[in-house]
This record gives sequence, structure tokens and C-alpha cells, in this order.
Amino acid sequence: MKSSFGFRGRTLLATAFLAFFSLGAQQLNAATVQVGGCIVGLVNFTTIQAAVTASPAGSIIKVCPGNYPEQVVINKKLTLTGVNSAAAYNPTLVIPSGGFVANTTSLTNGHAIAPQILVESPATAVTISYLGVDGSGNNFVNCGDPRLIGIYYQNASGTVNYVVAKNQAMTDQFGCQDSAGLGIFVQSKSPSTSTVTIENSTVRGYQKNGITGNEVGTTVAIIGNAVVGAGPVGTAQNGIQVGFGATGKVQNNTVADDVYNGDPANGTASGILIYDSGNMMITGNSVSDTQNGIPIVTDGSFPADNNGVATNHVSDTHLGDGIDLCSNNNTVTGNIVFSSGQAGIHMDSSCGSTGNNNSVSKNIVNEACAGLLLGNGTGNTFPFPNTVANVVNASLAGDSCSPTILSPKQPRPSFSAARP
Repeated sequence: MKSSFGFRGRTLLATAFLAFFSLGAQQLNAATVQVGGCIVGLVNFTTIQAAVTASPAGSIIKVCPGNYPEQVVINKKLTLTGVNSAAAYNPTLVIPSGGFVANTTSLTNGHAIAPQILVESPATAVTISYLGVDGSGNNFVNCGDPRLIGIYYQNASGTVNYVVAKNQAMTDQFGCQDSAGLGIFVQSKSPSTSTVTIENSTVRGYQKNGITGNEVGTTVAIIGNAVVGAGPVGTAQNGIQVGFGATGKVQNNTVADDVYNGDPANGTASGILIYDSGNMMITGNSVSDTQNGIPIVTDGSFPADNNGVATNHVSDTHLGDGIDLCSNNNTVTGNIVFSSGQAGIHMDSSCGSTGNNNSVSKNIVNEACAGLLLGNGTGNTFPFPNTVANVVNASLAGDSCSPTILSPKQPRPSFSAARP
């Protein structure tokens, strides 16, 4: 039988196919929108939050240069990225006209928190890039609630890339020791998890911590960032902190100027603080002009063991050690420590049953009260020689030595971890 599917039928089918293909392309384009009106042909929103709310999961939101006085909440998979327009590349979230307000609470203690960008459950794969968050002119004037945070991933995952987080500090500036003012913060609570990469970004002007990852279930990759403290100031700042059971890696960052000018009994400032966290890689970082360089410590709540500390450069610690191992089973190799306030590398037994079974080799220490401060632990090994120069003691038993000329004689430092 002769087919009735002739030329006209094929034409109708082709037309339908083209219409379907065109509709699919329009739907795809509809998932890429803009804020600020600098891109021809894209749907425009006047605020970032309006674009986030209206866009389906998986959308790309392009933000034009300018200041955006708002706080943004993201609870679905999105890409939020700044774009170049008229040679400008500086979209920045700034204080809203009514001031910052709390829009969530801490997962650990219920404190009210006011993040400028909040990424919350069930969001996954949320990318924030080429944007700034500026907490200048905020309306917070004491150390109570709410706590200001630049970018906060809460039970959520994603990537922060080429971001500036700055001036997340109270109006009265410094003196809060507990957690007020964090640049970038990642936190989770079981059974939820957070896996976030923070890279190629600048964090400065924070009150307490620059970049922080806290709690069991949190995994952070903190890579290639510049974190600059405001010291000496009245808050025991930490440039980077991973704590309370979180894990991950801290790699190729530059950290400087975290110095507390108050009583060391209230805490001290650290460049990279690993607190109650283990199974981490801390490699290739540059830490300078801090009170403590890279302390790895436990208060007994969680172990801080089994870390790899390699090829870091630590210089000019004003109070504590270059690298402090108040934990166990760490491998420390190929680090350079110059001009330490106390020891170059310390196998520290003052945090309970710590300072044991560490492998320390191929490190260089120049100028310290002891190149290697051995603590009172057992099982520490030195598979390859360490190089020490201009030290009072090449190695010394115990957990204390007379500070170098860089540091006035003070008690052993305590550590001030942020847990908002």
C-alpha cells in the first residue's frame, strides 16, 4: 500500500521538531538571568534576592557591577556570579537601608546570625563567584546577638571563588572573643553535611575569624586565599580556623596580621588554627606576623590527630610556636619557620595525652628558643634530619622555653576558637 506520509507530512514534522527545539532553547536561556541590566537579551531583576527567588534550581544569575544593599538567602542549586561591564567588575553586597537583620540561628547554640549571603539546606552545588560582601557601616555596636557573617553555608554545599569578604566587624570594632564577625563560615549539624571549597578569595576586616569551618559533617577545602587580620587589636583573631570535628584541607593560603593585644589568659591569635579537628592536610601556606603560627590543638572534646603539615612557611610569631602539635600522629615535613616567639616546632604534651607519635623531618628553623621543643610525649620520630640555626637550643625536652627577643616573657598561650 502506498504510504500517505508524503512531502506535506514531512514538512509538518520538521516544523514541529524546529518548534520543539526552539522552545527548549528558550527554556534554557530563561534559566540564565541578570541583576542590574548590563547584559542585552537577558531577563533583568533589580535585586539579587528577587532573581534567586524567581529562578529555578540550576539557574545562573549574573550580577552587574554596582552596590546591592540587601541580604540574600539561597536554598537551591544556583550559580551567582559577578560579570564585567564597562570595564568594571565589582558587584558588592552592602548594608541594607534598614541595617542588617538576623535571618538564621547558629546550629550549635542558637545565637542569632545575620549573614549577608546565607546558603541553607537543601541547597547543593551553590557557586558564588566574582562578588564582594562588605559589612561596613553595620548597625551592631556590642558583642551580643546577632553576629555578622559575610557568607554562611549552613547544612549546604558549593564553591566560593574570587570573592572579597570584608569589614564583618561590629561598629565598636574589637573586644569580642566569642565569635562576633566572621568573613566566611561553613557549618553543619548531623545528619546534614556541608562540603564547601573556598578558593582564590580575599578576606579582611573581620572581627574574629577570616575563614571558618566547624562541626562534624563539615568538609572544607580552603585553597589559595589571602586572609589579613587587623592586629594588634582587642580580639583574639584567627585567620583560618577548622574546628570541632570538621575536616578537609588548608592549602596555599597567605595569612597575616592576627595579633591580640590583650591578656593572653583570655586567648591568643593564630594564623591557621586547627582546633578539635583531625585528618587534615595543611600544606603550602604562608603565615606571618601572628601570635601563633599553625597550632593544632585539642581541648579533649574531639581529637586533633593524624594531620599532614608540609611545606608551610611561618615567620614572625610574636608569642607562641611556629608549629604547635598539641595532638598526636601528625606528619610534619618540609616546613620553614623563621623568627618564632617560642619554639620552631613543638610536640606539645600540654593538651592532655598529646605530643605523641609525631613524625618530624626535613624542616628548617631559623631563630627560636628551641628548634624542636620535644614535650613529654613518646613515640616521636625524626626520619630525616631537621635544620636549625640561630636557636638557643637545637632540641629541648618539656613544653616551655625562654622566649626569643621578639617576644616579651609571657605565659604559654591559650587558643581562642570561634564557635558561633
